[in-house]
Amino acid sequence: MAVVITVPVCLLLTVAGLAVNGRAEALGDARTTRAEVGLSLRIQALVHQLQRERGLTNGLLGGEEDFRPSLAATRKRVDTVLRAMRPESAVEDVLQRHLRRLADTRAAADEGTADPGAVLTFYTRAVDALNAVDPVAETATGADRQLRDGLAALRELAAVKESVALERGLLNGVFAQGAFRGPAYLDFSEVRATRVAAQARFRQVATAPQRAALKNAFATQDAQRAVTYEKQAEDAADGSALRVDVGTWWDAMTVLVDDLYTVQQSVGDDVRDRADRLSHDAELALAAYLAAGTLMAALVAGLAAFASRSLTRPLGELAEAAHDVARHRLPEAVARIQQSPQDQAEFHRQADAPANPDAGQLGGAAEIAEVAASLHEVENTALHLAAQQAGLRRNTTESLANLGRRNQNLVRRQLSLITRLERKELDPDALAELFELDHLATRMRRNAESLLVLAGQNPPRPTAAPADGLEVVQSAVAEVEQYRRVLIAAVEPVRVRGHAVADVAHLLAELIENGLTFSPPTEPVEVHGWYDTEDDTYSFAVVDHGVGMSEADKERANARLRDPGQEAFLAAPTRFLGHLVVGRLAHRLGEGAQVHLFDTPGGGLSALLALPGRLLAPVEDPSASPPPARPAVSSLLNGFRAGVARAEARTTQGASS
Repeated sequence: MAVVITVPVCLLLTVAGLAVNGRAEALGDARTTRAEVGLSLRIQALVHQLQRERGLTNGLLGGEEDFRPSLAATRKRVDTVLRAMRPESAVEDVLQRHLRRLADTRAAADEGTADPGAVLTFYTRAVDALNAVDPVAETATGADRQLRDGLAALRELAAVKESVALERGLLNGVFAQGAFRGPAYLDFSEVRATRVAAQARFRQVATAPQRAALKNAFATQDAQRAVTYEKQAEDAADGSALRVDVGTWWDAMTVLVDDLYTVQQSVGDDVRDRADRLSHDAELALAAYLAAGTLMAALVAGLAAFASRSLTRPLGELAEAAHDVARHRLPEAVARIQQSPQDQAEFHRQADAPANPDAGQLGGAAEIAEVAASLHEVENTALHLAAQQAGLRRNTTESLANLGRRNQNLVRRQLSLITRLERKELDPDALAELFELDHLATRMRRNAESLLVLAGQNPPRPTAAPADGLEVVQSAVAEVEQYRRVLIAAVEPVRVRGHAVADVAHLLAELIENGLTFSPPTEPVEVHGWYDTEDDTYSFAVVDHGVGMSEADKERANARLRDPGQEAFLAAPTRFLGHLVVGRLAHRLGEGAQVHLFDTPGGGLSALLALPGRLLAPVEDPSASPPPARPAVSSLLNGFRAGVARAEARTTQGASS
């Protein structure tokens, strides 16, 4: 009876639910569009003031000192609008990236030390970035052509206004200087062409009243006066002198820009009104669908409660018990077993074992009681397996850690003995052999420390004093077998903090060893080091020209380097244990330290270790600033950033799916 009643009613509810969901989405889209159109208009208010500041600043740099009072007032308006715009998350990134140097640019303009072209470019890029912000989603406008055309008209009108304002600022400086200089005439021609194209696109999507409003803005007396000045500028392409009153040009173009801003506000009001109407219609439709859906839901609820009450109650209790086992009891019991000493693991397993539930406790059919008993058996089996695996893993890890500590102690004694022999030996040949033996012992010490890292132990090789980056690299090179093939290309000055020196040297040694192993015997492995002022990081790059890695292997290797804890080293393939060592060392260095593999230009594989600023100590010469990244390693840095971006994109895509 439950099936007979539920199936058709559920189908009916599905149809009603889809209809209500469609109306709800339409309402949400309409409200979102209305809010985001308001944001677009506030963005254009900021753009309008920035355009005015750009023009006045360019005229001031051209020598027109009369613009200072107007420029000061405009800057205050810009600051006011900026403070109001800061909470908007949609434009926060644009403001941070393009207007963070606004105060410095203003100061340089006031002092007369700024380059006019650079200042014009600074303001233009900021305006272009703000105009490029389109907060209105396509899903919100795709269903209504009038709204979509209105938004397109608003965008094209913003392009027209920006072209006019840019021309005002550009010619403001040209007229102040008295002639075109450098590429200024080409910029002027490009700006005019952009304006003409934007006007043509605007006429295609705008309504008749909107086209008339734009036409009237370009037909005023001030606009015609500005056209006259433009023609004079067109005739001065050869660099001839221009005798134009800058103040008159500024006033005429400012009136035109203000008129265009008025048209822009009018178009924005039309778009916002259309969004309001769509929102109102969607609200009415949603209310009607909700009323019908509510009535249908009440009917379905009554039928479902009557038909399935005898089945849902015991199933609900069983589901609650299963959820409690899966989410709480079983994970907590497994964790206690794995963390307990070996001799107490079986005791904890028996203590955490659940009691067999009575079939009468749940009620319902006998099948439900059988499912409960099966669940009980599954939990017991899982606890038993957890106890066995915990003991096996603990024994293996402790054995490897014990072996690593023994090897480390023996190697330490061996190094001490070799050092004493080196001090006493006078024969150069014998001393060379002792040095070679010293080098082999150093490699053995690194292998023992790698084993301790895999076993979760901290090798006791700390240092309290900061070390130079070159010293860290040399220490890493001393711990690899074919150290003669390592080429320390360029390591810019840096100081690594004492607590991180040993881990950084060990990590670099593992990367260098990997490059030497998978590259031809005649090919060197290069080590670079540079300071990236943009990210406040110091990077070491280990570059080989060997066989490289396939994309699939490289992705798996980078995943191990990013999250070394996702795979137990006892379960990982043996040839990838070096990746786990590097990943755990990078993880131990703390947040911000990361290692990434990417292809070497020309063939091979490159590994880049990025150290955050908190792991770096001040250099000994305070007056010396770290130089920028050299061209020789710029391709490595670009490859590293591209690889990290692709990895983050894949991670985000996987999480969303």
